[in-house]
Amino acid sequence: MSVWFIAIVCLGIGVVVGVVFASRLNTSPSRVQELENQIRNLKESHNEYRDSVSDHFGMTAELVQHMTESYKEVYQHLASGAQDLCSNEVASKLLPAKSDAVFETSSQEDEATGLIPPKDYAAKQSPDQIGALSEDFGIDKPKTAAEEEVPIQPAK
Repeated sequence: MSVWFIAIVCLGIGVVVGVVFASRLNTSPSRVQELENQIRNLKESHNEYRDSVSDHFGMTAELVQHMTESYKEVYQHLASGAQDLCSNEVASKLLPAKSDAVFETSSQEDEATGLIPPKDYAAKQSPDQIGALSEDFGIDKPKTAAEEEVPIQPAK
């Protein structure tokens, strides 16, 4: 009889713990709907934020392009003024021969040819030198007995 009594008491305790746990979870359909609405609102606000960031950077790109064009126009105006108002010697010292020379870079010419050497290599001092990719690079060869220097010890 004590076994049945213990089983009934354990069942009662399990039911009480289950009810308390279920009330803590609050898994009512209204709570689930509330959480779904909250997730939907967060997704919408995230999409709006992403769109505003895209618009911002699009406008920034347009303004920088406009600023670059304005700078180029000012530079060309200064170049033509220097050519008209100054002697040829002074104008050539002040401004390059081509009006767009300031806006060109040598890296664009290198990229156009496609012959850019890698920047992470060590140049050899001579053609006979072992390169870094050689199998023997950095490996000390063992010396033979004849090559080894034997220190001379003073007599005692």
